Amino acid sequence: MYREPHPVVVDKEKAVIDEATRTFVERATFAAVGTFDEAGAADVSPRGGPSGFIRVLDERRLLIADLGGNNRLDTIENIIATGQIALLIVHPGKSETVRVNGRACITRDPDLLSGFGLPRTPVTAIGVEVVGTFIHCAKAFMRSGMWDPDTWAALTDAPDAADIIECQTGGAFAAQVVRDDLAGGYAEALAWERSSD
Repeated sequence: MYREPHPVVVDKEKAVIDEATRTFVERATFAAVGTFDEAGAADVSPRGGPSGFIRVLDERRLLIADLGGNNRLDTIENIIATGQIALLIVHPGKSETVRVNGRACITRDPDLLSGFGLPRTPVTAIGVEVVGTFIHCAKAFMRSGMWDPDTWAALTDAPDAADIIECQTGGAFAAQVVRDDLAGGYAEALAWERSSD
């Protein structure tokens, strides 16, 4: 049903991080992190931060600062359970992405954590041993209009988190109340992260 992939597409996966990929990863401000638990239930979590929240330690190892989130700890628990991870690393405005598949662990090593140079030292970090990495083509981002403001304008009627929470709770939480609470909570959490330890 599908054509054979081009040999370059097959051969582009490498077990080491080259210099260009290193720069792409270290300058990134966003990554989607895929993990799964012992039962095989999959999870994908968004991670973001200033350039440098993902560090390349060497050609086989990455370190991702675990910055504040919702404290469900799905990613951390899954890594502890299975030690596997997949990353999709995204740059705003660039439609090609870098994918990394590997083995993962959680670290509390103070020397590693202090090396991020963030205003606040993360409580933990995700260590990644690279098994394979490659550049992924731009077609999905191009089709979606991800970086096109005209696409954004055409989708302003999409529900936001507050609308979804109101729907999921049967109206127990009014969308505007949730919206205000989220905005205040986000601002407070991000301001705290930007202040020094």
